[in-house]
Parts: sequence; C-alpha cells; structure tokens
Amino acid sequence: MSLPPGFLDELRTRLSLADVVGRKVMWDTRKSNQGKGDWWAPCPFHQEKSASFHVDDQKGYYYCFGCQAKGDMISFVRESENVSFMEAVEILAGEAGLPMPARDPKAQEKSDRATQLAEVMDLAARWFRLQLNTGVAADARAYLSRRGLDAATIERFEIGFAPNGRDGLQTALKGKGVPQELIEAAGLAKTPDDGRSPYDTFRDRIQFPIRDPRGRCVAFGGRAMAADARAKYLNSPETELFKKSYTLYNHGPARTAAGKGQPLVVAEGYMDVIALSQAGFEATVAALGTAVTQEHLRMLWRFEDEPVFAMDGDKAGVRAAYKVIDLALPILEAGKSVRFALMPEGRDPDDVLRAEGPEAMKTLLGGALPMVQLLWRRETQGKNIDSPERRAKLDKDLRTVLRSIQDPSIRAHYGDEIARLREELFGPRPSRGGQRNEGGSFGGGQRRGGQGGGGGRGNFARWQEPQAPVASTKSSALAQSSTHETSEILLEGVVLTALAAHPALIDSHAEALEQMKWVGPGHEVLANALLWWTKEATDNPDAYFMATGTAQTLETLRASRHIQLSPALRQKAQPSDAAPCIMDALTKLEARRGHRQELSEALEDLRAKAEPSPADEALTWRLNEANQTRALADRAVLPNTGVDAEDSASMSNYLQNLLDTKVWEKKKR
Repeated sequence: MSLPPGFLDELRTRLSLADVVGRKVMWDTRKSNQGKGDWWAPCPFHQEKSASFHVDDQKGYYYCFGCQAKGDMISFVRESENVSFMEAVEILAGEAGLPMPARDPKAQEKSDRATQLAEVMDLAARWFRLQLNTGVAADARAYLSRRGLDAATIERFEIGFAPNGRDGLQTALKGKGVPQELIEAAGLAKTPDDGRSPYDTFRDRIQFPIRDPRGRCVAFGGRAMAADARAKYLNSPETELFKKSYTLYNHGPARTAAGKGQPLVVAEGYMDVIALSQAGFEATVAALGTAVTQEHLRMLWRFEDEPVFAMDGDKAGVRAAYKVIDLALPILEAGKSVRFALMPEGRDPDDVLRAEGPEAMKTLLGGALPMVQLLWRRETQGKNIDSPERRAKLDKDLRTVLRSIQDPSIRAHYGDEIARLREELFGPRPSRGGQRNEGGSFGGGQRRGGQGGGGGRGNFARWQEPQAPVASTKSSALAQSSTHETSEILLEGVVLTALAAHPALIDSHAEALEQMKWVGPGHEVLANALLWWTKEATDNPDAYFMATGTAQTLETLRASRHIQLSPALRQKAQPSDAAPCIMDALTKLEARRGHRQELSEALEDLRAKAEPSPADEALTWRLNEANQTRALADRAVLPNTGVDAEDSASMSNYLQNLLDTKVWEKKKR
C-alpha cells in the first residue's frame, strides 16, 4: 500500500520521538536535556547499563553508540514491536489520532505532483525576491527600512515583492515551462467567474514565503502597500501543500532555536516574528491567516512545554489571548501550558523593540502571566461584583470554564488557584458557627479536613480524597448528639445516587450541590465529582468514578436498603422520575438544617441570659415556632426508613421540657 504525500510528514509533526521511545526505555535524567530535546537512556535493542542510546527529539532521529542502531520513530516501532513498515505506521497513526488513508493506487502520482507544486512555489519565491530590487518596489523597500529590517534579515526571510500587474508572475512562470494548471493549483493565480483571464493572487504586496518544517515553500503571505487594499494581509489559499491549521510561520528555524534553549515565542504576525528574530529571539513563530488552533498548540508543545504568546497591547490582542485560553484548557496535560506576555497598551512587539530595545522585550517575556491568572482577569476585570447575585454569576461562569479542563488533576489545581484568587478578592467568609473558613474552599464551602462554611458557593477545592463528616455549631446543645445525621446522610445519599444515575439533571441542581454542607463520609468528594461531570464521564461513568476516587462511596450508598427504595433508582427510571425525588430530598435537608440552626441560636441566647427580661416572651415564641416547624419537617420523612422517629421524639421532648419548665426563669429557694 502506498501512502499519500504528506501523510508521514504530518504523522511526524503530531508525535514526539521522545514520547514514542519513552514507552520502552528509562531516561537518564542526569545526562538528558529535556529543554533541548536531547535524551539519553540504556539501549532497548541490546543489554547494557550505561546510557548510550541517544534521541534527538528536534531532528526526529535516534542512534545507539553501542550497537549502532539508528532511525526515526517508524523504524523504532518496527524494531521494538517486530512489525512491518505499514503496521508501524498504523500504530503511530492511532496514537496521533490520524485515520489511516484508504489504499490509493495513484499515491506515487500524487507524490510527484506535490514535488512539482513545491518546485513551482520555489520558482515564485525567487521571482518575488528579484522584484524587490526593481524600481517598482521602491515604496516596499522604504517600508521595510522604516520597520527596521536590515539587508541580512530581508535575505534570511527571503522577503520579496509582487508588482501591481495582473499576470506578471504567471508570465514569468510560464516562461519557465510551468503549466497554468500547476500555477493555479499552487494558489498563485485565480480564474474569475466571469470568464476573464486568470489574475495573479498577489499584487502590489510585500511577500513573505512560508516554509514547512522540511523547508519547502508551501505558501505566501502578502502585506498590501495600498492603504485602501481590501485586505492588509493576504495569505495563500489552502492547497495540496498548505493547511493553515497545521502550519506555523518560521516553524523550522524556531524549532532549532528552541532546541538550543531559547524561549519559544508566539507572535501575531509576520513582521513581529521577523522583528523578534532580528533582535535575538529566534525561536518565534506565528499562525497564518487564522486563529491559533489546538493543532498549533500540540505542535508548539512538541518543542516547548510553555510557549509564551506575545500579544499586542490592544483590545484585539487581549481578545486573541482569551481565545487561546479557551482552546488550550480542554487539551492541557501535566507540564504543558501557555503563558502570555501582554505588550504595553497600543503597542505590538515590533513597537516595543524599536522604542525600548531587546532588554525591555526580555523583561516582558520573562514576566509572562500563567494562563490561570489571565483567565481570572478575563472573568473579573471591569465587572462590578458587589452583590450576592453577581458573585453567584461569577462562580457559575468560572465553574463552566473549569469544567472544560479534561485532566482531573489539572482541573483540581486550577480550582485551588481560583479559590485562592477569589479569597484575595472577597476575603475569607466566616462560618455561621463563628469560625472562619481556612481558605482553599471556593466561596466558603466545606474544605477538605477543615471546618464547615456557611453554605457558601462553588467549592473548587480538590475533591479526590474522601473526608469524614464534620459537625458544625458544636457549641449548640442540639448538636452534641450526632443522631440527627443518620437521616440526613440518607437524604444526601438519595440526592447523590439519583444524580449519578441521571447526570442530565446535574446542571439544574448544581447550585444546591455547591451550597450543601455535606456530612456523610465521602459525600462532598462525590458531589464535586458530579459538578465536574463531562461528556467523557457520561461515556464511561465507572471509569470516571474510579478516577475521582468516589467509586467506593457510591457503591456503599447504592447498597443501602433505604436508598434502593428511591424511585430514582428503579431499573427503568427516567430523569422525570428522579427529579421529584431529588427536589424532595433537598427540600427536607434544607428544612431540617435551617430549623436546627435557628433552634441552636435561640437556645444559646437563652443560656446566655442571667436575668429575665421582656424579651423572654419573644424567645419563648421563637422556640415554640421552631419546635412546630421541626415537627412538620420530621413528618415528611423518606418512606420506609424508620430512622427518624427516635431522633424526632427525643428532640421534641427536650424542647418541650425547656418550654414547660422555663429554664431561663430564676427559681425560688
């Protein structure tokens, strides 16, 4: 089977040789230099103890100084897995997420055509460079001079000029024997719909050749000289050679420079790349005529773990940075992220270099913001968050953003950092029991191993580890006994198991999940796992609960006879069956805990009084009202549980005794 042209190149672009080899070897961390793509390990092809097997991740080749084994990632898979060439390609394609192409009897013909198109593009690049030195390009040369580009830089980046004629390039190429069909297939000319003769794609523009990692010219970018041009920058259309989402300007030279230890910088345009490279920042790239894509990010991460995006200091530059954040969050991996260097307002990198020099740029790049900080700025800057409702909206927006992070560990760490930033903005919230929340808990929810908050919003702390229930209002006499928790744990279990069985209902109950102070063992961890529910979790819920450390908690709840009686867990139960059960359980929990808190506060007031006062009648009324309300709530218990009667009776008797004996009055001796 023959592979289509470019398939193996794309495969090598998407995968890292170090990652492929790393499955078979143990790297020598003392000898390896990860930043430069320089890896060493004992050879997997012969028995040895020393690290003589070398991987050059930038060039994509390996070599063993002991047994002289050498090759690329395909040959490594062939030798290590004992498979054929095509089997090795299939293995790697599966890892890269590339579908294997169907058998193509014309593959060789297509390969020959790709070679022909690349040759046509090189001819065009040479012709454009010649035109830059003619009289018609005087304005273009003056522009480049004003932008600070010296002759060496112009030569290095092969900058040229497309004259303002209809078919100048076509005439030159045809004179070299290039057929019209190849000229148009390369994206260098277009035929109008009205039947007129073809015209050159680039006219009256400064030309920037765009080369792929192999060094082939695959496209051009043109900067218009006319102020009234329809497009200031024009890029080649996508062709058999050029795919915008998989191409970066200055890719090859930047990869080499990054391998030598230079920071990888992502700029917004050709001139920024050229200016930064000329100033010594040679590991600089830019996307081409399109926003940065996830494919671009994966390419960047192949030769730098944290590329720095140098964004223009205007609203458009900041908006572009925000788009990068939304693209990056779902595909973040441990150690892989991006940072943002925002230029001073109204400037781009070229402006900074010309006004303040390379040292100022070095300072800006060195102080690049981690992605989480720019994310926080986006969600809070310029917003008035002066009311509970607006804070609730902020929490909801942050929760939505953080849910997009697929990696559970990274999502948890982002949650911790958001919690810290939120506390800096609003301050820690005191709990109802008078104790302060010890931080880390987003909005005052119960923190792992800490004190319970006051039913606050949006717990973004880590939820991988189970925790024991923590009773609040410990000073209250009503809280001295934990018997009331028995029924509440069952009610919590109904809510959690029902939502786990019907995840479509999670969003509509997210507010309650966040505000709840969970008392059951592991219940808070399970609630947070439900809040972070994703499509991948729906596809494989068992694996998700295992990954989040909540499988045992859920299994224990489902094994409870009382919870098994819930209509939400019946074999053919639908979300419409589960929704009333969830709402009923949440309502009961809210009623019980709210009334218990009110009783606790009233009793504390009574105990604090040394002398009777006119306010005693109000306290008596409070106790009576609370007692009656609690009795009503206790009558609405889960069916067939039988766990509430003793608790209700003892509490009712206790309160009634207080009312009957009027403990706050002085007794005659």
